[in-house]
Amino acid sequence: MKDGFRQSMAWLHTWSGLLLGWLLFAVFLTGTIAYFRQEVTVWMQPELHGSVPDAGTAVRAVERMGQIAPDAAQWTISLPGERSPAVSVSWRPADAKPNDRAALKRATLDAGTGAVLEPRETAGGNFLYRFHFELYGMPRETARWIVGIATMAMLVAIVSGIITHRRIFKDFFTFRPEKSALRSWMDGHVAAAVLALPFHLMITYSGLLLFMTMLMPWAVDLAYDGNRQAYFAESGFRRAPPPPRPAPQAAPLTSVAPLLAEADRRWADRGGVGSLTVTNPGRANATIELRPAESDSIGRGAATERLLFDGVTGRALELPPADPQPAAMATGNYLMGLHLARFAGPGMRWLFFVSGVAGTVMVGSGLILWVVKRRSQRGRADTWADGPEPFGHRLADRLNIGVVAGLPLAVAAYFWANRLLPAGLEERAGWEIGVFFLAWAAALLHAPLRPSRRGWAEQLWAGAALFVLLPLLNLATAAGHLGNSLPAGNWLLAGFDLTALAFGLLLGFAARKVGRGAFARKAAPAPVLPAGAVVEESA
Repeated sequence: MKDGFRQSMAWLHTWSGLLLGWLLFAVFLTGTIAYFRQEVTVWMQPELHGSVPDAGTAVRAVERMGQIAPDAAQWTISLPGERSPAVSVSWRPADAKPNDRAALKRATLDAGTGAVLEPRETAGGNFLYRFHFELYGMPRETARWIVGIATMAMLVAIVSGIITHRRIFKDFFTFRPEKSALRSWMDGHVAAAVLALPFHLMITYSGLLLFMTMLMPWAVDLAYDGNRQAYFAESGFRRAPPPPRPAPQAAPLTSVAPLLAEADRRWADRGGVGSLTVTNPGRANATIELRPAESDSIGRGAATERLLFDGVTGRALELPPADPQPAAMATGNYLMGLHLARFAGPGMRWLFFVSGVAGTVMVGSGLILWVVKRRSQRGRADTWADGPEPFGHRLADRLNIGVVAGLPLAVAAYFWANRLLPAGLEERAGWEIGVFFLAWAAALLHAPLRPSRRGWAEQLWAGAALFVLLPLLNLATAAGHLGNSLPAGNWLLAGFDLTALAFGLLLGFAARKVGRGAFARKAAPAPVLPAGAVVEESA
């Protein structure tokens, strides 16, 4: 520990950020993409691109379920919306146990015709979503512990960084690319950190809350004598009660059109009806439950309001009032709801995405800054060039290449695999994930075999090419390409292609700067910093 409070915080900021920085970069990048995981999944299933919902979609879906699963105990129908063009349905067979999720049958329906679609198997956006907190290929609890510890290190790095950079908000408006490489990277790191500082604090702290009962179970174990299920039950996380058994008398299901019209009138500002659940269809005790497409509450996550109707007469039934949440639980749920962003509309979702990109840049620039600073301390003017340096510094630099440049390349390869692998390939989702890890492993192996600058440039150029060409790959393999999606105003598909194009251009810009050695040539003779110096003090 260094002398002085700020020096101690600088030491803490540096090492808490470095030791788990590569993992945090992966968590931030994949978590940021996960804000659009449904859109990513739709893009990765071209068979859904021709599905176009209309005013009759909901009624058509209910009628179709009567043909697909007339004897089921329950139907659940998720209607299309801004984030998905098709109808997702599931049903529970009459002989299945109430809480046996494995017994659920699922299908996807064309929103315009009700026909059963057979989209290709894909890991979709869900792989990236789960990777950001469960990693892959290891026991789930072990992975969550690893990510939880990394998240704690992130919180320490953020707080200590705020203390270390006492002029952090003033420096936010300062970018000096004409100065030394060290100063330029420091300015970029501070700008990315301050740009979305409230988001960084919120997303990190709320991420820890999501792991709360795993990381710090002692209070719950003490209060509930080790019975965590009792805690979850009292906290409102209890499972829904099992549906009533079907009545012996058969009865036709009432028309859902008037029920939908009533719900759409109530929820006009919440996207109308988002889902239907029909319990005991075709029986005398059938019920129809409707939920809105958008929630009006961050803390309660999914839709908080619902309407329940008698499935035979269409009469509105009374619902029990929702249990009030204790203040502490409501606060925790609010913060976790912010992290998950399931309440967010398109504008808020994009704001979270941009903030996530800023967080990813913050972590990546911090990792690069660590290497640049140490090369500057040794008096190296060209901080990208190879030269004699300690093994640890060289290792950090090559890991930076393989993670900061290599992981985006692997994500792009994952999208390419989705379109190039045969649609009928067995265990196709596993093959997509395999290509992701093969591409990432290749990047990690490539980094130590090349000079530093060439390694950076080659991997950044490769990632740029894969992302820029993704819209062309979409043009060649699917109908939902920019030539169709833009004129139709289909921003779900157009947004993916345009974002890939923009990201590819950004990587290409970085590759060009690194490849030409622009940072190094513009750099003034680097100051030789004393060990432990706080960089911002030298401006």
